[in-house]
Amino acid sequence: MRRRWFAPLIAGLLLAGIASPGVAQAQTEKRVHNEMQIVFSATNPGFCTIGAVGTDDYGREIAISAGHCVKDLGYADREIHEDIFPVYHRQDVAYGPIGYVRYFKDAEGSMTGHLTKDYMVIELVESVTLSSQGPRLKQTGEMEVPGGTVSPNALSPALDNERLLGAALLNNNQLVVSGQLGIWYGRVTNNTNGVYQCWAKAKAGDSGGPAIWHVPGSAYPSEQNGGQAEGPWAGITKGIIVSLPLYVYTSSANILADLRARDAADPADVYGAGFEVTDNP
Repeated sequence: MRRRWFAPLIAGLLLAGIASPGVAQAQTEKRVHNEMQIVFSATNPGFCTIGAVGTDDYGREIAISAGHCVKDLGYADREIHEDIFPVYHRQDVAYGPIGYVRYFKDAEGSMTGHLTKDYMVIELVESVTLSSQGPRLKQTGEMEVPGGTVSPNALSPALDNERLLGAALLNNNQLVVSGQLGIWYGRVTNNTNGVYQCWAKAKAGDSGGPAIWHVPGSAYPSEQNGGQAEGPWAGITKGIIVSLPLYVYTSSANILADLRARDAADPADVYGAGFEVTDNP
């Protein structure tokens, strides 16, 4: 099942350019939320999308996007303490950087990013304000699946937010996603090591964008409710593959599990460890 509400927004590219020096940081506050389009250079038009914003266990303000949005083997798979990869709001580059890339997983040859760890961690600057409310999706915490299959990235014992949605015929787990094509929802038909396949649509530039779980009994997005939906953060847009359904999403469980595992190996140095979606409106 798939549904769409609202017209397309702006088309764009899947992969972002390597960062270049940006303009000076403004002093006014700026609201940062899911579905915000981001660029990694003040001059390169390639863009990706924010999937969730919140805080980590060390009090840092964090945004999550897709790892394949940046390509630089010299910095992949390590914490980036240097402010060398600035992140800008695509529609307001003049504001200056809203944050800096602190970690991204090397795609390891894949056009759609690493299979289970295709994510990026962005540390946001102090002048921005976090919001759980995107243009169409409100995120209510993180997806938890008590008793669910454990993410391949998880330590043992796994936490409930490191367990995966079921995709068997008797399951009716649905993702709601939002991006350039409007807001879509559809059943999770396949789950490959925490990468969900779903008929909910995305296009180039939506990489890293938000996916929430449709809470059973809650309202679907419609013209009557302004195309709005809310639910726990369930993952980020990964890409389009040559299979049906075409659209794949990296589960939040895979991201959270890998962050915790890396933090256990190197405490206090892993940006995004213990990530929690903000509850700011």
